[in-house]
Amino acid sequence: MTATPVTHAEPELTAPVMLCGPDGLLNRQAIGWSRHPLHTCNLPDSLQRKKKWNYWAVTSNDLLFSATIADIERLQLAGAYIFDRQTQRHIEKTVLQSPNTITIPETIAGDMVIEHPDMRVALTDDGSGTRIRVAAADFGGMRLQADIAVERPEGHETLNVVIPWTDAQFQYTSKQNTLPASGYVQLDDERLDFAAPAFGCLDYGRGVWPEYTVWNWGSASGAQDGHTVGLNLGGQWTDGTGMTENGLCVDGRLTKISEDLAFEYDRAAMMEPWHVSTAATDRVDLLFEPEFERVSESGRRDGFFSSAHQIFGCYSGRITPDGDRPIDVRELFGWIEEHEARW
Repeated sequence: MTATPVTHAEPELTAPVMLCGPDGLLNRQAIGWSRHPLHTCNLPDSLQRKKKWNYWAVTSNDLLFSATIADIERLQLAGAYIFDRQTQRHIEKTVLQSPNTITIPETIAGDMVIEHPDMRVALTDDGSGTRIRVAAADFGGMRLQADIAVERPEGHETLNVVIPWTDAQFQYTSKQNTLPASGYVQLDDERLDFAAPAFGCLDYGRGVWPEYTVWNWGSASGAQDGHTVGLNLGGQWTDGTGMTENGLCVDGRLTKISEDLAFEYDRAAMMEPWHVSTAATDRVDLLFEPEFERVSESGRRDGFFSSAHQIFGCYSGRITPDGDRPIDVRELFGWIEEHEARW
């Protein structure tokens, strides 16, 4: 898969802004990107196919744990999964509940808790960051207890973007990586601690999507070449909008990549290496080597479906942030994915 080699004049926003205008459609003044979350996502009831989610993934060099709370209008869900690189063990659980059971915050701040008989997922603001707590009596046949604290260091820059398909279809995404994290996941009597350095990654999304969508997303956080490096790599879903979700976070400072990325991979063999590069320059040139494929299929219900192939593995190559020399990337653990949905 490749993107058209295009660079974009993306406006940087520096003041708080409402995502929607008084007419309930996209506020054109909200289109752009920012280094800190500035948008209030005031999606009106009148808009159809609204999607809202907070997806967290916490990684160390050996462990990944993810927790999600999402609202896709027809239902709300909570999910959690773990991947242990040492053993290649992957366990996952999702629970569903009726729409409008909980209120989804319009900003990054705010608590989200789903209390389901089969699993509890809590994403709460503790003042200095986010607390992720998940509990389930049956998680792959084991009792799960996870408790993770993710810090938001003062001044830490993140990638915040509005993607405008039309005035009635648009997405605000806040991608936040290299956030220091600590905590543990316990499975029965086995406790798995996140060895330092560990990092949290937030994918915060609020928007109104086209009925059919395909996207690529890659992300990673870790120590590289004397720096703390975060990658956010996006493709397909932003094509033709004049905006991208591509950025580098190096030592807490954001470099916005205002050009499309080329994702080169074989859809029939996703465990083969992927190549991701900036389509017009050499600012990003990365090889992703897969280790494990996580497949999430919803099945087809009334014509709707979701099919996700998330690959865990390592990035190697070179990136060039603003105002600095190129940084060599070697075996940076993260993920890359293709997600196709009619929703």
